[in-house]
Amino acid sequence: MKSEGIVLGQIVHSKAGRDKEKCFIVVGIIDNEYVLIADGDLRKIEKPKKKKIKHVIIRDLVAEDIKNKFEYNVKVSNSDLKNSLKQLGLINGLNGKEV
Repeated sequence: MKSEGIVLGQIVHSKAGRDKEKCFIVVGIIDNEYVLIADGDLRKIEKPKKKKIKHVIIRDLVAEDIKNKFEYNVKVSNSDLKNSLKQLGLINGLNGKEV
């Protein structure tokens, strides 16, 4: 699988590892094989996880607010990532856990 079609702000799920089935937002595209992902909670924007594209499930969902911040070179914070995932219904707002 190539990085074609993946954009900054895209929602992905991890296929394996201790973060299996957890939702993340793409915060960087390294090349055709790797992306950088963060969720603002376990994986902070300051230290995103480098993940092979073949190890994530790419959703047809984009956090538009995050995408726009990247396009306009506005700093993205951890709370921005968490709020986007919460607004998309991917984490529970009460305890920050995934649903």
